[in-house]
Amino acid sequence: MESILHSLYVAVDLFLISFYRLTDTPIHNFMIGTFTLSLLCVIAGEFSVSLALKFNKRFVDQMTAEAAEKQRLSMAALHVGDKESYKALNKQATDVWGRKFFTMAAYSAGILWPLPFAMGWLGSRFADVDFPVAPPLSFLFADGVGYAFTFIPMYILSRILFKYMRPHLPYFKNVQKMLDSASHPTHGQDPSG
Repeated sequence: MESILHSLYVAVDLFLISFYRLTDTPIHNFMIGTFTLSLLCVIAGEFSVSLALKFNKRFVDQMTAEAAEKQRLSMAALHVGDKESYKALNKQATDVWGRKFFTMAAYSAGILWPLPFAMGWLGSRFADVDFPVAPPLSFLFADGVGYAFTFIPMYILSRILFKYMRPHLPYFKNVQKMLDSASHPTHGQDPSG
């Protein structure tokens, strides 16, 4: 098992470091490689969460339908003047919505799982490399900055770019449609039933 993991690490290392050797300029190589690594992290996180969403779609849809039904019933109770039923049903709808919210928050956190692996790999390759920075940053970082100083903003930029690219990418455009339909479940329907 250990040799399989070592072989996997070597293969991944050779693949990733190839992006850091594309030009003759070291700083360009570092920027290209780090941007590529950050984009790969975004894609891996998005892909794994999309699989989780597809696997649990029925569960999430049930929560959405249950919350909508409880809300509809609570509004009907309010309409006929039954405030006690309204409050009870509204509380149930809020509880279901809360479960759905935290389920979706867990999915969102799942997007980040590749980051510790990327940071670990960067650390194994670039821990001893410090990059000088220009003023005013040089006043704060007199000894320069490490790989995290570049990787984290690159990851944020990659995430922003991916947001705009997703609707046009073959696999992810279907994921985008699924996300759009999940965020607008009553689009075109009368929410009162």
